[in-house]
Amino acid sequence: MSRQRHLAVSGRSVNPPAPGRKVTRISGELTNANLAELLALEAAKVGPPLNRAFRRASRRAFLWPEEAKDLVRRGGSLADLQGIGPYLERALRKWIAHPPVTEVPLPLRFGFLTLTQAHSILNSEPHWLPGVNGDLQMHTSWSDGTASIADMARAAIEHGYEYIAITDHGKALKIAGGIDEQQLRQQAREIETVNDSLARARQKLRVLHSIELNLSPAGEGDMDPDALAQLDVVIGCFHSSLRRKEDQTARYLAALNNPAIQILGHPRGRIYNFRIGLCADWPQVFDMAAELDKAVEIDAYPDRQDLSPDLLVLARKAGCRISFGTDSHGPTQLRFMAFAAASALQAGIKRERILNFMSREQLLAWVGGIREQSSRFKKKAALNGEK
Repeated sequence: MSRQRHLAVSGRSVNPPAPGRKVTRISGELTNANLAELLALEAAKVGPPLNRAFRRASRRAFLWPEEAKDLVRRGGSLADLQGIGPYLERALRKWIAHPPVTEVPLPLRFGFLTLTQAHSILNSEPHWLPGVNGDLQMHTSWSDGTASIADMARAAIEHGYEYIAITDHGKALKIAGGIDEQQLRQQAREIETVNDSLARARQKLRVLHSIELNLSPAGEGDMDPDALAQLDVVIGCFHSSLRRKEDQTARYLAALNNPAIQILGHPRGRIYNFRIGLCADWPQVFDMAAELDKAVEIDAYPDRQDLSPDLLVLARKAGCRISFGTDSHGPTQLRFMAFAAASALQAGIKRERILNFMSREQLLAWVGGIREQSSRFKKKAALNGEK
């Protein structure tokens, strides 16, 4: 069993220890995860531009299609791996031949699966990944993606999906090309055209209209609620004030109580080797999600993998729903689903608690139920004179 599954999960904000990290010698052969850590450590020792090359290679190690040690064993070139040139190849070969003393990764880099690890986990349950019916977060050229809605639909067909949700950014996130209400209506027409084309071609895939709603620290969205009500599903995400060190439980509870959203996306807000993300009373957050029957996301983008393994254990214990989204910004990134599926499988999340195992009809019925419940709460609050 991996170290992530043995993390202590009691208490409020769950993070691996940083101060006084234990120095250990790696036993056995180096994995890609070990090499990613060594590359990150080396990046902190050297100056530019070499430090950038080490950092870039550390991130890309998560997507190497095979273990570097196996590539060396069969006489291959490590320069065939993403991010590796002649200089870094020499460093990798030296480490593989003589594993160095290293440390438990900093929280900035702790609890991330490599692609080879994800595939190893999924191989233990061959029917798990093929059972995923859709992808609930991706971006197109309407915001900061590189491809059209039709392009993403074609890629999704190759994955055998029944549905995908197009979740371009809301208008407040201008740095990511966020779209406003008028553009959202225009996008709806394009999605309708794509779906008509899919129906004529007798494809089972349908494109769901969604958005990655930008949430303020107070849990408020950046789009007109009436416009959001026309969407098939809404995912809400925090994109600001993500380096605060004080407890952020209140913002999560506010977000979950926002009637416009059904899914809370990349909750911790972490990014590999860049940002550890926010602290909260996570059991309370997941208990609230379960009470409202809303979902929390595993963002499968390799640099995010958020929810992290430790938080997934807490989410499982709370019994809340889980959503998988690749956060793809281009067709080839739909393969990132392996990270979300493996993380959920490793954490012991039951299939019936994961949205992506639902049929399209079941998913839309769940969204409808959440909206009906939110409407009842709103009417009750109005009768009681509450805001």
